[in-house]
Amino acid sequence: MLPPPEVLPDVLPTTRLTETARPVPEVRAELRRISNVRNAGSVVFLWLQPAFVVWAAIALSHPVAWFAAFVVMGRQFALLGILGHEAAHRLLFTKKSVNDWVGKWLIAYPGFVAIDPYRRSHMAHHKDEMGPEEPDVALYSGYPTTPDSLRRKLTRDALFISGWKNLKPLLKLAWARNPVALRILGTQAVVLAAFTAIGRPELFLFLWVLPWMSPWRVLNRLRALAEHGGMTRSTDRRLTTHHVRQSLLARFWIVPYNTGWHLAHHVDIGIPWRNLPKLHDELVAAGWVTPELEHPSYMALWRKLASKPVTRTDARPTTGTSPASPS
Repeated sequence: MLPPPEVLPDVLPTTRLTETARPVPEVRAELRRISNVRNAGSVVFLWLQPAFVVWAAIALSHPVAWFAAFVVMGRQFALLGILGHEAAHRLLFTKKSVNDWVGKWLIAYPGFVAIDPYRRSHMAHHKDEMGPEEPDVALYSGYPTTPDSLRRKLTRDALFISGWKNLKPLLKLAWARNPVALRILGTQAVVLAAFTAIGRPELFLFLWVLPWMSPWRVLNRLRALAEHGGMTRSTDRRLTTHHVRQSLLARFWIVPYNTGWHLAHHVDIGIPWRNLPKLHDELVAAGWVTPELEHPSYMALWRKLASKPVTRTDARPTTGTSPASPS
């Protein structure tokens, strides 16, 4: 999965990038700007989208519409996860207290995420990708794998098995009166109340909890693998993180909020999501990111991740890990 040395030119530093590919201070100051008003609008739109999906499903009241709503609501947790990832980096709002309150109560807790432990784990990921303290190394390692192996993992995700493995610890913590777990379940009670208020409390299960346990798990695994699957430990982020050509369809389903510019994010974790394409353009202009380094599509990358020939050993079923949070 690693790019060959010939597509990794040694062109740094430049007048705009340091030897690690991070922008020089004056360039970084421009890219570091956070738009509070626009991000507030993004949070509002984050919640308008599931409201529209639920309304449309009820209005159409057709089996195809219900199934489509079930799948699309899985995407809602991609939105919550990626915008929560932004809040975990404290890049959503310039004021820390606002960033953390919105990140917890309006994004992370509704998405079944304890943001403070996630932040600590995620910073370990950024500190040394694929290193000894990498929290998600079990998810990223072992690639390329066989098509059957990846298919088994995605099947477990789709059939709620991975989702239940993630839900059980939360329920156990809540039973033990863990404060954060109780806050998460309390937030879920608010979502249930919203469904109850429109006279459809059963949809809390069908269009909220179950999409989190199934389609979101599939989407999350596919995205995580496309970020770091099969890469290696290195100070050169081109060897730790994939770059994939972006498309509107992929940005809708898999990589909202510019998270598809993931190599740029790992080059400089202090750049907010709106400016990641600009940082990527800087990397390309410097010659540090070459056309040969780019995967032409997510489908092409997933095929490559599942391109290992089947052997007698590979044919045996293996157990998998649950998908990681946004990285």
